[in-house]
Amino acid sequence: MGLGLTLVKRLVDLHGGRVEVRSDGLGKGSEFLVYLPGFTGSAQALPILPDSNLSPSPGRRILVVDDNPDAADTFALLLEMSGYKVDVRYNGQQALEAAEHLQPEVILLDIGMSGLDGYETARLIRQQPWGRDLILIALTGYGQADDKRRSREAGFTGHLVKPVSLEAVTELLDSILPS
Repeated sequence: MGLGLTLVKRLVDLHGGRVEVRSDGLGKGSEFLVYLPGFTGSAQALPILPDSNLSPSPGRRILVVDDNPDAADTFALLLEMSGYKVDVRYNGQQALEAAEHLQPEVILLDIGMSGLDGYETARLIRQQPWGRDLILIALTGYGQADDKRRSREAGFTGHLVKPVSLEAVTELLDSILPS
């Protein structure tokens, strides 16, 4: 729940709202309440102006792979809102097939997936002619020194630990991707 709830909190804060949590205790579940301010007044059409900050990398294709669909879809949406072209897959096998077909510039790949984990997925991608120069970024809950070493050995270009901000990902992408 870490990444999803963090994203919800940030989005709600941006809209001047708040998030509350209620629980009867450990193991009894939680209820999350989202409050957003209501709109009063009249809606009026605003001219659509190109925003250079909205699309820092127009046309850049990213593949997001995570076995948590909520986390994958939410992060993909945020990347799309930042101007990237994003595709999402939910396991390592789907990632291999999509990477070969879509030829993304970047793959944000969770390590701790069931079945074909992120380490093995990265190794298999690197063995392909189309995958040798691909940018692979581990986006994972595994943050120990040994985890980072293993991700380098598997062929990852970068390693980010969840929960991670959109800014951290875009800064890393901006530092790695050619202009």
